[in-house]
Amino acid sequence: MDIPRQFAGWDESAFDVLLRLDGEPSQEVMREIRKDRERLVRQPMVALLHDLAWEDPAFEDHSVWRYGKTPWWWQNQSAVARVARNVEIGLRFNLDGLRVQGAWWYADSDQISRFRAAVAAEASGSALDDVVAELRDKGFEITGDRLKRAPREYPTNHPRAALLRHRSLLAVRHLGSDEWLQTPEVVDRVLAAHEELRPLLTWLTTHVAACVPPATSD
Repeated sequence: MDIPRQFAGWDESAFDVLLRLDGEPSQEVMREIRKDRERLVRQPMVALLHDLAWEDPAFEDHSVWRYGKTPWWWQNQSAVARVARNVEIGLRFNLDGLRVQGAWWYADSDQISRFRAAVAAEASGSALDDVVAELRDKGFEITGDRLKRAPREYPTNHPRAALLRHRSLLAVRHLGSDEWLQTPEVVDRVLAAHEELRPLLTWLTTHVAACVPPATSD
């Protein structure tokens, strides 16, 4: 059974709300505009995540951020869908429009060690190298928290030294702020971006986030 989509787009008035919050808005301004921001900015994001979760199970475990004490949280409406431990799909709506990202971040030392081992291994490392290169070709920015040089346990001339420097890995793309943001087309554009991110999210889930069973002795 088809369920009607809840998301109709962000009304043009949403940008008027965000314009009032631009710069360093006072606490008074934030209080005055809170109801309009909730209705025009945050609730559409709630509806968007509902529709995405209905279309793709990857979005089922999601959260839509509320309000923080600093202006940034009012100027940026964020949402996240958790794919695996520390592996997420992120959305952010602000005056620049909508951006989407696939992210592995806030990792503990065990995950970072697993990431480095998988990057260093020829089969898994080459696979990630190909995934990252393809995402760059599709317009994603590859970023994250990086060391100045490869970890000391790996040779400086390692063919994937650039990836070994990462302590987090994000693929980010700005989808834009054109008129389609005011329509349900947003759902399809985010789903399409997620399909492009899926190989990266799958690699990270398989090689980094998945629980590794303890070794057993014969």
